[in-house]
Amino acid sequence: MLDLKFIRENQALVQKTLEEKSIKLDLNKLLQLDQGKLQLIQKSEDLRKQRNENAEAVQKAGGKPSTTLTQAGQKLKVEIKTLEEQLKKIETELQELLYLTPTIPSDDTPRGKDDSGNVEIRRWGEPTQFDFPLKDHLELAKQHDLIDTERGVKVSGFRGYFLKNEAATLHLALMWYVFNKMVQAGFTPMIPPTLVREMALYGTGYFPAGRGDNYEIKNVNEEETGKLSEEGLFLAGTAEVGLGAYYANETLQEANLPLKMCGFSSCFRREIGSYGRDTRGIYRVHEFMKVEQFIICQNDYAVSEKWHQKLIQLSEGILQELELPHRVIQICTGDMGTGKYKMYDIETWMPSRNNYGETHSASNLGEWQARRLNLKYQTKAGKREFVHTLNNTALASPRILIAILENNQQKDGSILIPKVLQPYLGKEKIS
Repeated sequence: MLDLKFIRENQALVQKTLEEKSIKLDLNKLLQLDQGKLQLIQKSEDLRKQRNENAEAVQKAGGKPSTTLTQAGQKLKVEIKTLEEQLKKIETELQELLYLTPTIPSDDTPRGKDDSGNVEIRRWGEPTQFDFPLKDHLELAKQHDLIDTERGVKVSGFRGYFLKNEAATLHLALMWYVFNKMVQAGFTPMIPPTLVREMALYGTGYFPAGRGDNYEIKNVNEEETGKLSEEGLFLAGTAEVGLGAYYANETLQEANLPLKMCGFSSCFRREIGSYGRDTRGIYRVHEFMKVEQFIICQNDYAVSEKWHQKLIQLSEGILQELELPHRVIQICTGDMGTGKYKMYDIETWMPSRNNYGETHSASNLGEWQARRLNLKYQTKAGKREFVHTLNNTALASPRILIAILENNQQKDGSILIPKVLQPYLGKEKIS
C-alpha cells in the first residue's frame, strides 16, 4: 500500500507501475476520492466551528435561546451527521483502492508482461541424466507404495493425496532438517496459527486481490468472554500471514532490528484459476507443509536487499545439501505481484517435467506490508518509520519430494535418500 502523499506527487510513476504489473486500478478515481475526502473533512471542520459558535451563542442567551439559534443548532447537527456518513463511505472506497496500489519495483527488476520476461541469474548443478527409462514420481510412488492420489481424491477431493511409508517420513524429515537449519542461522522458531482473521490477510497483502485463493471458515466461534461470534476465519496459505501480523499495530525499537523469524505450518490454497494445470501428481495441491522465513528490518533498501540476498543464499544452501540441481530466477514486473519491490524464485530440476519447477520464492516488499499492518519502528534519533519486510520459502513439501524421488532414482528401481536426510530415516535408500 502506497502513501497517499507519494501517490499525489508521483502520479506518472504510479500509473507506469500499474501498467508494468498489470494491475487493474483506476488511479484517477483514487485521486478523485482523495480530493473528495479532503473537501469533506474541510467542510466538516467548518460546520463544527459553526456548531461551536452556535453553542456559545446559546450559552450567552442564559438558557433561553431564540428559535433561530435552536433551529440552527439542529440543522448543523443533521448536516454534520450526513457529512460523517459521506466521509465514512468515501474513506471505505478509498481504502479499498489503496489496498491495490503497488510497490514501485527496483530499477534492476526485469520489465515484462508475464513469466516469459523472467531472467535466469545462475544455476547450480546440471540436469540429471539417466541411462535407463525414466519414471516420474507417481510411477516411483506406486512401485514403493509412497503416494496415493486415488484414495486422496476419494477422501479429500480434487488434488487430494496421501503420503505413505518413506514419503511420509521424508516429508517430516525435510521439515525438521530445514527448521533446525534456520534456528542455527539465528532465526526465531515459531509455529504460527493457520486459522487467521481477515485483518492478517489484508495486512500481509493477500486480501483483497487474492481472496479467492483462501479457504474461509464460517462456523460460529466462541470468544474469550464466552460470547458467540460469527466473525469469519481463514486458513492461511503461508506462515507469512501469521508472522507478518504478529507485530501488527506495534512500534519496535531500531536497536532490536532485524527480527528474523521462521515459521513452520500447514498451508492451504484453493488454487482458483489453475484448472487443467499440473493435474498429475503432487506438484500443485491444496494443502502442504512449509518452513517460511520472515524478516523485519530498517526502512532502507540498502539494508533490506542485503537480507534478500541472504535469504536466497540460505535456500540455495539447502538445495545444494540435498544435491538437487536448481537455478535462480529474477521475476519480472508482470509476474511479481502487487507488493513486491524485488522478487526471486528458485526452481529445482524435475526430470519427468524435463524442466525446472518452482520450489522457493523470495520477496522484498519494502514498507508495503508494514503500512497495511501499521508496523513501525522508532529510530535511534526518535523518529517513527515503517519497517521493511521480507519473506522466503526455506522449503515446502510435498512438491520438493518430486525432485528428490525423480533425481535419485536408480537403474535397479531403488531411490537414494539424500545424505543429509539419511539419519532421519535410518537408511540410505528406498528399495
